[in-house]
Amino acid sequence: MTAAALFQSILASLPEIVVVTGACILLILGQFVRKGQEHFLVWASGAVVLIAALGTLMLAGEVRPAYSGMFVADRFAVFFKVVFYMVTVLTFLLSRKYAEIEGIGSSEYYVLLLLALSGMMIMASATDLLSIYVGLELMVLCTYVLTGFLRQQRRSNEAALKYVILGGVSTGIFLYGVSLIYGLTGTTQLDRMAAAVTGDPLDPGLLLAVVFIVAGLVFKVGAVPFHMWVPDVYEGAPTTITAFMSVGPKAAGFAVILRVFLNPLVAASNVWIIVAVIAAVTMALGSFVALVQDNFKRLLAYSSIAHAGFAMFGVAAGGADGVASVMLYLLIYAFMNLGIFGIVIMMRNGDFSGEVIEDYAGFAKSHRGLALLMLLYLFSLAGIPPTAGFFAKFYVLVALVERGFVMLAVIAVLLSAVAAYFYIRIVMVIYMREPEGAFDPVLTPAVGATLAFTAAGTIGIGLFPAWFLRLAQHAAVGG
Repeated sequence: MTAAALFQSILASLPEIVVVTGACILLILGQFVRKGQEHFLVWASGAVVLIAALGTLMLAGEVRPAYSGMFVADRFAVFFKVVFYMVTVLTFLLSRKYAEIEGIGSSEYYVLLLLALSGMMIMASATDLLSIYVGLELMVLCTYVLTGFLRQQRRSNEAALKYVILGGVSTGIFLYGVSLIYGLTGTTQLDRMAAAVTGDPLDPGLLLAVVFIVAGLVFKVGAVPFHMWVPDVYEGAPTTITAFMSVGPKAAGFAVILRVFLNPLVAASNVWIIVAVIAAVTMALGSFVALVQDNFKRLLAYSSIAHAGFAMFGVAAGGADGVASVMLYLLIYAFMNLGIFGIVIMMRNGDFSGEVIEDYAGFAKSHRGLALLMLLYLFSLAGIPPTAGFFAKFYVLVALVERGFVMLAVIAVLLSAVAAYFYIRIVMVIYMREPEGAFDPVLTPAVGATLAFTAAGTIGIGLFPAWFLRLAQHAAVGG
């Protein structure tokens, strides 16, 4: 690599360098932060993300390939990185008081979040299966540790252990697919794989390799049959980390899936049929199992599985419209899911956790404003107009119908009707039940700002969906 090429590569990956460097500096400075001054860690971490975001936006004007074709900074990557930045900063804000209550507000907590962010950023820009693996492992290793951060709680330790074991299996599956691809094509770069195939793209060996790669990736988004870790991990992890994992790593997983599925080799393998089946089964399982959940975090875990299934329908649709619909879906999901988790986090006070649905009985009678926010987020998750969640699902259905997958669209609508029930069930508990006890939510300025921002996004995209769809379509073409 020439000096000019190296400089261009460093420039293209400058936001990632900023985040990793900032995490290392924060790890050192964190050792000098005294008890009661943890707010410094929040603002310093937020400043690192802000600097990286400015660097990303400055580089957004053109396509910048880097590191001999293993990395690229393009509009597709910029879109996802902006989502990652938003999710990470909101997680910092939600963690301000929660980390203090749980006793986990050390510098390592914020450093691991920053390093997980850098892994997600690499995944969004990776154009080689090996660079995808590097970003993937950087992200999941950090989330393994964050899941078990409540070291004194048995369920947190159990969740981390399950996550590590199942994550290791999925990584092995992914790497086996990568090794098959390399053996059959002689390359791991996405744009060279199809060109390297001299025979039939439907060759059983190639198809098997693609299936293994897809299997390794769907684990990261919590799709069936690799969903087993989601409920236990979401319940056992600190609620702030659950909120982060439900949006950030999921979006990063879909960024890689979309990159891989845009590859001509994968498209020629007709693997979309497998994806369509995975989408339908994933959404069905998440929707039906959520009906019987009493723990709020487990219910949101199965809700996350169901939403992953719906997003997979957009992947199955394919094409620019399908990709754009998935990107818009993930953006909207970030707003409404972080919003609902923000209220759950706010309920943590003393011995009260707010993790049981019955804890919210009569919430509307004692906290009308917060109950109204919960109503907004729950209706959006259910896809009820005119919230942003309705348009998230609507544009995926449009992409399916335009590609001729009418039956898949019908299945998605029917399963959405099932999923709406458990959201409305929570609304009934909030508005139709009498309070069973007194509770005092911890509404700090940081949490209030998070709720205001997520509510504005949920309402704003619902009012102006076309503008945000054009933004996603512009980013979907990648150039």
